[in-house]
Amino acid sequence: MLCCHPRVSPSAAIPVSPLELPSPCPPLCAAIPAALSSVSLCPCILPLLPSRYLSCAAIPAPHVHCALPPRVSSCATKTAPCPPCAAIPAAIPVSPLCCPASPCRHPRVLPPRASVSLLFSPLLPVSPPLSPCPRPAMAPLADLYQVSMAYGHWRAGRHRAPAAAELFFRRPPFRGSFALGAGLAEGLRGLRAFRFSAADVAYLRSVLPSTIDDAFFDYLATLDASEVPFLQVKGPLLVVQLLETTLLCLINYASLVATNAARFRLLAGPDMKLIEMGLRRAQGPDGALSASKYSYIGGFDCTSNILAGKLYGIPVRGTIAHSFIMSFRCLEEVQPRELPPRAGGDPVDLADLAVSWLQRVCDLLQTPPSKANQGELAAFVSYAVTFPCDFQGLLDTYCVRRSGLPNFCAVALALHQLGYQAIGVRLDSGDLAQQSKEIRGVFQACGAHFQVPWFETIPIAVSNDISEQSLEEFRREGSEIDMIGIGTHLVTCPLQPSLGCVYKLVEVNGSPCLKLTEDEEKMTIPGMKAIYRLYDAAGHPFMDLMALEEEPSPSAGQELGIRVLGRLEESTKVIPSTVEPLHRTYFRDGQVCEPLPSLPEVRTHAQLSLNLLSPAHRRLHEPQPYPVAVTERLHQLFLELRQGSL
Repeated sequence: MLCCHPRVSPSAAIPVSPLELPSPCPPLCAAIPAALSSVSLCPCILPLLPSRYLSCAAIPAPHVHCALPPRVSSCATKTAPCPPCAAIPAAIPVSPLCCPASPCRHPRVLPPRASVSLLFSPLLPVSPPLSPCPRPAMAPLADLYQVSMAYGHWRAGRHRAPAAAELFFRRPPFRGSFALGAGLAEGLRGLRAFRFSAADVAYLRSVLPSTIDDAFFDYLATLDASEVPFLQVKGPLLVVQLLETTLLCLINYASLVATNAARFRLLAGPDMKLIEMGLRRAQGPDGALSASKYSYIGGFDCTSNILAGKLYGIPVRGTIAHSFIMSFRCLEEVQPRELPPRAGGDPVDLADLAVSWLQRVCDLLQTPPSKANQGELAAFVSYAVTFPCDFQGLLDTYCVRRSGLPNFCAVALALHQLGYQAIGVRLDSGDLAQQSKEIRGVFQACGAHFQVPWFETIPIAVSNDISEQSLEEFRREGSEIDMIGIGTHLVTCPLQPSLGCVYKLVEVNGSPCLKLTEDEEKMTIPGMKAIYRLYDAAGHPFMDLMALEEEPSPSAGQELGIRVLGRLEESTKVIPSTVEPLHRTYFRDGQVCEPLPSLPEVRTHAQLSLNLLSPAHRRLHEPQPYPVAVTERLHQLFLELRQGSL
């Protein structure tokens, strides 16, 4: 099942971020295995899959009608196969998952028995088609015991038994009450590329016991995910089993870092600019690209990662480093030195002009010009000549008060004299909040004294191992900071290195499954489910409700008998003001019923969903737990299966 709406889920659900595609996607059928019998997309992002239970329900019956008319023809309905590349899902071309040598796989015509249903929220507009990119086989992205169990199912003749599994998390991350679900586009790509190549099969022969029947390896060579959905996975038992590790790998980190980014956004407030700059701290290039993408969904404004900007269309930003400033020793090293006025005219020696302004600035600040580092001044002049419309200064290479600040003001005022305007400064050490207030005071003094109004509002950016605690201190102490660059504490998620999603069978051969353990938290809720989000009169979600698929849908104003997970012994009544079903048909009979949202649309939807949460659920410290509940019928099924297992 694909959850496609970035939403925030109170502990109840992983708002699985919609297929976050950076650019247009081709006919969806080209991106989905041709014989899916049931694929469901949870509009989640609105829902977050219930924290304890995330069910993006797959449609059990093959002929579920979509409420909206199909708009895009499926490649699978054509008599002739598409060109090879058109058959590849047009998702994000992340280099580790792209292999030009991989053969394209044409979509097959859907047999009459295998109509496809995808649940997805229809709220977001379509994005333009993406350029195709070949995918390598994804099936080997699994733990070895998945293949061992697959052989057990195959040997017993159970490998094609219909089965369903759910991907969910038991506790909200970071001791909070919500999570943002993400990684669905990658999951869809993984499904489309789910197969074992000849080299993969040969490798498995070398690591598995020699007693395994050769016919099993022949079977693996023909295997694909043509009957499997995402998040709630419904299909042949063997394939459902093999997909576990792959889907967990693609969802866990993506959802974790998106949630971490959302927490930083909530702490920073809506007006603060946040830049993700964790490339050098991330767990390898794959982790860095994922961090840039999912931080953007979580609420960051831009990234320093050029490749992420190119691949996903995320705005990129950057300043200068200490190394650039340290590389200069004197003004004689600056070449070229001259800059023409913005309005036109003869070039002016910017270095000489800056030196004259430095004396005036130092007089105003009552600091001796001799204390201003000449190499730093040279670096600022060189940068200003190179980028006169984008000049920004890094102030703390030497002394902020005696050198960095006077040198910056001198060059910025020299640029102003020629018709240009500096765009900001950055601090990377020291007491950032206090220094920002002192710097703002200097900018205001210069602006008033030299009659340059815009000088008073020059943006101040900070970096330097920024954490949640840092943002809380900025807010508590008050600051003049306009932009914050965050790296290590964003991309590595040190407060919780893993989200902890799990993937459990809930039904096999039409019979509900129950995992019964002494640890009550690890028990599963059996059966195929529908999920509903219940809202109060103020418009805030107050509970996610799981029901058996065959149960009537609850309605607004109806008194509902429910049992909250963790307190199943207590029966409770609730009356929702609004009920939102979290499932919607998205893809049926080879036809696309709904378009996919673009990455910026996913980001916007995630922020709107976060804003719907009540303050009690949205706060980051000691939030009110967000409840996930089951209906009385689902609870009764749970009791019957538990009693039968004792």
